[in-house]
Amino acid sequence: MSLPSSVPLAYRLLVFVILLGVWVAFSGLMDAFHLTLGVISCALVTALSADMLFENRQVSMGNRVGQAGRLVGYLFWLLGQIVVANIHILKLVFGPQKKLHPQVVCYETKLESDFEKFLLANSITLTPGTVTIKIIGNTYYIHAIDDVSAAGLDEDMERRIAHIFRPAFLEREFAK
Repeated sequence: MSLPSSVPLAYRLLVFVILLGVWVAFSGLMDAFHLTLGVISCALVTALSADMLFENRQVSMGNRVGQAGRLVGYLFWLLGQIVVANIHILKLVFGPQKKLHPQVVCYETKLESDFEKFLLANSITLTPGTVTIKIIGNTYYIHAIDDVSAAGLDEDMERRIAHIFRPAFLEREFAK
């Protein structure tokens, strides 16, 4: 098995370190056996898929660190949105009137890269009351449990994701 030649060594190492960090964080096991399994697994996954993580390899390492910081900020914001949506769903379930109005909503995105679209789809699905059921091109088909959940599908989440990876894209596309 050989690594894709189009992937620079620095990016392969970065992918490996990210994967190993996630492995250690999620496993919580720091003994030699589990760390060895983690290193082997992460090396194998890196060898097979290092070219998938970063589409644009022209971006400097400093910019990648900035993207990582903006991604962490986005994840904290998303966590807040998940809490708010959970409270809304609790009100729907335990409220005196059931105001359910299930519906499928079409949403057009301005995001370009597959990873940005992937992040948007998963963010929508993680938010209680909505599930991304299909993506065709730039159109998302989203099941919403009620009108409030459907109305919450605005450009805010998309704008925040665009800001993580391409702040210039954000200013150009969402200023319209």
